[in-house]
Amino acid sequence: MENVVKQTREVVEIDPHTNSTVVRREKVWNYTIADITLLAFGTSFPQISLATIDALKNLGDLYAGGLGPGTLVGSAAFDLFPIHAVCVVVPKAGELKKISDLGVWLVELFWSFWAYFWLYIILKVWTPDIVTLWEALLTVLQFGVLLVHAYAQDKRWPYLSLPLTRGERPEDWVPEEATSYKHVDNVDDEHSRIIQIDENFERGIVDIFSIHSGSRTGPMYHNVPASDLAESSNELHALSLWKEQFVDALMLESAQTKKLGNIYVRALQMLWRLLLAPWRVMFALVPPCQIAHGWIAFVCCLTFISGIAYVVTKLTDLISCVTGINAYVIAFTALASGTSWPDLVASKIAAERQTTADSAIANITCSNSVNIYVGIGVPWLIDTAYNFIAYREPLRVQNAAGLSFSLIVFFATSVGCISVLVLRRLTLGAELGGPKPWAWLTSIFFMLLWIIFVTLSSLKVSGII
Repeated sequence: MENVVKQTREVVEIDPHTNSTVVRREKVWNYTIADITLLAFGTSFPQISLATIDALKNLGDLYAGGLGPGTLVGSAAFDLFPIHAVCVVVPKAGELKKISDLGVWLVELFWSFWAYFWLYIILKVWTPDIVTLWEALLTVLQFGVLLVHAYAQDKRWPYLSLPLTRGERPEDWVPEEATSYKHVDNVDDEHSRIIQIDENFERGIVDIFSIHSGSRTGPMYHNVPASDLAESSNELHALSLWKEQFVDALMLESAQTKKLGNIYVRALQMLWRLLLAPWRVMFALVPPCQIAHGWIAFVCCLTFISGIAYVVTKLTDLISCVTGINAYVIAFTALASGTSWPDLVASKIAAERQTTADSAIANITCSNSVNIYVGIGVPWLIDTAYNFIAYREPLRVQNAAGLSFSLIVFFATSVGCISVLVLRRLTLGAELGGPKPWAWLTSIFFMLLWIIFVTLSSLKVSGII
């Protein structure tokens, strides 16, 4: 994702005063669109692929599978409550991070809430317990409307945007001291160098996806000037890096582990790497993100995630059959938490490294929109289209009553969550960070809201309430 966002294009302009040709480079991706598509869609892909696989598995049935919708509604609650709870305590003690563009956030928040209100209308108002082809199609199309509206707000288009001024948004979303790279000499193995783009080449790049250490030191890091990236030798570097991925995946001891004097700690770390080895080897097949601006790696990762989601759906069916636990309960608890983990990681990194709270909170609100418009809309569109062609029958929703009840509980608890964020903005001046006692108190409150949602939804599905 980081390499995709860094992609730029050359723009040639004529200076009207001097008639001279001015050549500059501008980023291909708009920040707001990148937050909604690359960040929110990419981190929500586990839920989307799981729901799509569940729909394909039940293709031909007159009833839609409940695993996908249950996971996506549960994921919305996990995104809104636990992820906010983590992000609010991530900044350093006393550090405040606020949303700089309230207009864009309000647009994203509106479409996030409307998505779940729309879902309730489908299930209980227009065609109770039934989804028609047109309802599914309208659900998917609203994702495009969200993109247009958010972009219009970001660009302040007249009549389509809120009259709110944008706060100070620095050119470099990540402070310069946090992105400084040190050149490392005397590297033993040139194949172990990771190509890093020179920050002086493209200022203002959003580097919120990297999970590397902030110091960028050690034998795995090496500066490569941006001008050298256009050379064909970079493909050889990328291939060498690809080879290094497999070597590193198969090693049971890293260079840092070998330096440890405690043999028991070394043994535990070796055991941990052994447990991770199958996953490390599997994902070593993903090409390095330096190739084709990261697009090949991005698509390959989504493909691998789809494969894992297929295995997860099978395991869920087995667990539900053996334990007798309602599959819907498993969906909005364990599955929702597990598939929302990428959302948590992305928002946490954004809250740590960015100077504002925009991307951290935008990932939460936009992920919830993507969950409905794409995660539920696409599977329902597939099923309704098939049923319409094959049987001329609409799609019926399993456990629509439980799903509708979960939506009501979600609405009620989400009002409490957003109210606290607004209160923090009015009193502390920022949504994230601040004095640690207040940050932890906010975090605990958000977690209590999530527990209330999970408890009430589970009791409803189980027939207790």
